[in-house]
Amino acid sequence: MKSIASHLISFGFIVLFLFSLAACKKQGLGQGGFESPGREVSRQDFLEKGTALTKTFSGPSLSTGALPLETVRDETALEYSVYRVKSGDMIGVLADDFGLTQDTLISVNAIRQTRLLQVGQYLKIPSMSGIIYTVRTDGETIEAIAKKYEVDEKKCAKTNSLPVSQSLNAGTALFIPDAELDWVTRQEINGDLFIRPLRSSYYFSSYFGWRNSPFTGQRTFHNGIDMAAPRGTYIYPALAGTVSTVSYDNVYGNYVIVTHHSGYKTLYGHMSETLVRKGQYLTTESRLGRVGSTGMSTGDHLHFT
Repeated sequence: MKSIASHLISFGFIVLFLFSLAACKKQGLGQGGFESPGREVSRQDFLEKGTALTKTFSGPSLSTGALPLETVRDETALEYSVYRVKSGDMIGVLADDFGLTQDTLISVNAIRQTRLLQVGQYLKIPSMSGIIYTVRTDGETIEAIAKKYEVDEKKCAKTNSLPVSQSLNAGTALFIPDAELDWVTRQEINGDLFIRPLRSSYYFSSYFGWRNSPFTGQRTFHNGIDMAAPRGTYIYPALAGTVSTVSYDNVYGNYVIVTHHSGYKTLYGHMSETLVRKGQYLTTESRLGRVGSTGMSTGDHLHFT
């Protein structure tokens, strides 16, 4: 199998790129990193938008099969190399191979779904762990941002070649060394955002999609999944959030709607009783109700959508 080093852009190629660095700066790109949100990172992205490259750059350790590269003299100097995705690659494994956090590769490459890496896709590999942060409002400072992420403000300032207390303009892209993504964002990108709302024994009595209605026999669309379980079984939120609705419906019976991060909402129906109130914040360990058969139901189960 080809080593990771075989996918790195050659040193001479990187040197050639340095001549375009001045032009990149004129375009207002942050010195600490760059972003290409919402689309695949291509080789051309790296050539045209890369910043903070120097003549020495680091990659994975020799134990991973990397070529021996010059040692970076300043650990705060942010440098990039490039890796081309091959069949079977996974973000978590690549991050380990390069000695970085998974959050780093996700953020630097604006990855929205880690399970959808494309063979041949180019990934930007920074020389240190951290994430890209885009200044939201005029006047933010490195000091405040470092405090928010609980990282070293001096290292952050040096990496981005900016004074700690300098007021920054909205839209400025920074690389925040050692910072991490919030848990919900990471779970969402990894496709592990929601967990099962029932923790004890259950089985799926009906799935999402078209089915023959158990009441009319007609072909109807079922907009959720039915999880059959003993009456009284505790129901938990599939994700932390705030209760937005606690009510009764002729179809769903006793039901609860929870609003989550990024606008997600989940509904829990047919409960024998609800155990929460509107406006209450719930964790995934909070009990929001019990399995029942209220509303239009053929037996004890949770309707989840």
